[in-house]
Amino acid sequence: MAKSLLIENGTVVTLGEPVRVLPRHDVLCADGVISRIAPHGQIAGAFDDTIDAHGAVVMPGFINIHTHLYSTLVRGLGKAKPADDFQQVLERLWWRLDRQLRPEDVESSALVALIEAVRHGTTTIFDHHASPFALGGSLDVIADAVRRVGMRACLCYEVSDRDGAEVAQAGIAENAAFIARLERERDPHLRALFGLHAAFTLSDATLARAVEAAQGAGFHVHVAEAASDQEVNLARSGQRVVERLHGFGVLGPRTVAAHCVHVNEAEMELLAATDTAVAHNPQSNMNNAVGVADVPALRRKDVLVGLGTDAMTTNMLEELRAALFVRHLAERNPSVGFGETVALLTHGNAAIANRHWEPKLGELREGWAADIVIVDYDPPTPLDETTFSGHLVFGLSQTSVTTTIVGGKVLMRDRRLTLDLDEAEVNAKARERAAALWERF
Repeated sequence: MAKSLLIENGTVVTLGEPVRVLPRHDVLCADGVISRIAPHGQIAGAFDDTIDAHGAVVMPGFINIHTHLYSTLVRGLGKAKPADDFQQVLERLWWRLDRQLRPEDVESSALVALIEAVRHGTTTIFDHHASPFALGGSLDVIADAVRRVGMRACLCYEVSDRDGAEVAQAGIAENAAFIARLERERDPHLRALFGLHAAFTLSDATLARAVEAAQGAGFHVHVAEAASDQEVNLARSGQRVVERLHGFGVLGPRTVAAHCVHVNEAEMELLAATDTAVAHNPQSNMNNAVGVADVPALRRKDVLVGLGTDAMTTNMLEELRAALFVRHLAERNPSVGFGETVALLTHGNAAIANRHWEPKLGELREGWAADIVIVDYDPPTPLDETTFSGHLVFGLSQTSVTTTIVGGKVLMRDRRLTLDLDEAEVNAKARERAAALWERF
């Protein structure tokens, strides 16, 4: 890795509060962080590497608050019976798939998805893993893939009772061991949360054991993704999902609650009172026909909301467009929620990530992490602070990321990966492993 990297003569979009758009500016990265931003030509010195960003936009790398790397090898699989509802989607596809995963599948699936993320300028992900019969050490396998690609990732294993008490306990142990590993190693690329599948697949006893084992760590959990999550919890415990999780101590500022499609006003107030973050996943919610999360209502309650993909894509700008368009459709109003939706990606994701990372992510600012993307975009209309969001949704999203940098290390340059990985070989191995996985499925 070059100790000093100068990105020069680009249109720098800082994000943060306030967003600044700085034409013909340079960004100096040193020792993994941004050390200076200045007009072109004002940063003097000798640098280990220089990138000419003329005719391009320079901005922070994208962050994905909720995904599933293990799902990559399902593409094209046609063996699952058609599903009538979300429960059948889980039973006929995802739970059948994750039971057949082996460590080599976990590795291939992660590498493919991480490389695709680099190509789309996603530099940090929050992953939620499941492989109940290849469980022990699975987070180490994914962590190794993350390090090989050079991204940042917050990992967890989803604890569930659906495969029996022994597997549930193994999931608890996997989370605890990985959290302990990271506390020892302090790897700047890796973070950990304690994974839980969803309240409807977790008994009181398992929830209690998980919270005890977490020892104050935050959680990453699916929350009221479908109405059935509420129905099962009410029938079993007399409590709604958020109420039950709160009673066990799962909520809090370091916890990510994915989906929250079917939460009521009281649950939103609990999320806000505990400062729990929510990950909105619009493409997945549409695909599974579970509904549309009421993000405006969550934001009115002062709930911190960010944007995830639930593994539907590694392209955060694609997910952003879906979030905007489904908001218009849900509200039957083509003028509602534009700025608020853009802010999920540009502000919410950074705010969530920065509860876990230091140096901070998601803004081009001196002292912050040098996680940067360069996008091939020469704006055909005026680009400034007042127009940036429109360019992001309707312009930048339609072109390509040319360069991806994490911690000052160039992972892709001029659309060519600079990784110590052979992408063709990674894909070939993935095809072999997918074919064998499909046979087992």
